[in-house]
Amino acid sequence: MPINGDPLMSDHALEVDVRDHVFKLQHGEHLKVIDQVQFALPANSFTCVVGPSGCGKTTVLRMILDLDKNYNGVLKLPRSGPVSAVFQEPRLLPWRTVEQNIRLVLPKERQQESLDELFDVLGLTEMRAFYPRQLSLGLARRVSLARAFVLEPQLLILDEPFVSLDAPTAERLRQMLLSLWQARPTTVLMVTHDTAEAASLADKVLVFTPRPASVAGAVDIDTPRELRDSRVVSDIQQQILSLSASS
Repeated sequence: MPINGDPLMSDHALEVDVRDHVFKLQHGEHLKVIDQVQFALPANSFTCVVGPSGCGKTTVLRMILDLDKNYNGVLKLPRSGPVSAVFQEPRLLPWRTVEQNIRLVLPKERQQESLDELFDVLGLTEMRAFYPRQLSLGLARRVSLARAFVLEPQLLILDEPFVSLDAPTAERLRQMLLSLWQARPTTVLMVTHDTAEAASLADKVLVFTPRPASVAGAVDIDTPRELRDSRVVSDIQQQILSLSASS
């Protein structure tokens, strides 16, 4: 049974202590997908999670978002403030414009506030009146980022938001994400399969084992992002891969 626990009293923005999670399959069979996943995120930190496909990374995100309650453990989330999420699919309402899709999540008292700065950072100013069918996948994911950040969340969950994009588009979106995060600090937990992406974006990288998932270890990154050239990123990747191999 999930236990949400008391609101956080520490400097951590999220604490996860999941003992196990078992999927019920057909014919009475069971599949254990989580086995002792424990970590805590400092406020306004940027953490990436990497691990093999199917190991349970997205399942952990779903538990944090309260979309999956079939686990044993404790989750402690921020005392106040919203939690936002960006998934692989943009999930925009096709009958609403870009601006309407973003304003949809705002409370009534914030409906009239200016979004000019947000649109400018994400290069969406000229697309405000576009409908989702008129957007490329890269543009639609920019709208998803805008909708997540406009809420000024205490915690932002990202599930492979740049997967399947071409390399230049993905890199532009990474830089936009960093610009938004630096201008509007929040605690970020992001799942990715791309170790170079994790090495360039994160303060810390959590490495998950194959299923059932546990935390094989963490790579703390002290090098400022502006100094993470290809050599530094490669060194960080090697640390990540070394932890993965040991699991």
